Amino acid sequence: MPLSEHEQRLLEQLEKQLHEDRRFASSMKGPSGTGRLSTRNIVLGILLVIAGLAGLILGISQHIIIVGVLGFAVMFAGVLLALTKTATGKIGPSKGAGAKSASKNNSQFLSGLEEKWNQRKRDQSDS
Repeated sequence: MPLSEHEQRLLEQLEKQLHEDRRFASSMKGPSGTGRLSTRNIVLGILLVIAGLAGLILGISQHIIIVGVLGFAVMFAGVLLALTKTATGKIGPSKGAGAKSASKNNSQFLSGLEEKWNQRKRDQSDS
């Protein structure tokens, strides 16, 4: 569904304002600490949850409260570990040739998207 003329004008104004205010645009980016979930952390977390669950069941079945509480604490730690995000989503050093090529690929990707957007605007204005 194409945008109305009013919506297109508003979008163009917003675009122009964002290009002019680089500081605002950069502040809208996510925090630098955001990352991806690590597969390694997820697997270790699941293993801790299973071990903690076994400890919890053992503690309850044997009427040993401290074992049940420790099992629950291990389960909790496993969930926290599984949900922890890594800074880059990669294991190992984050700097070097890999990081440079990733930023270059990201730049090429964004410029490709921008070109597609401009082509789309040109096609809409021609028709």
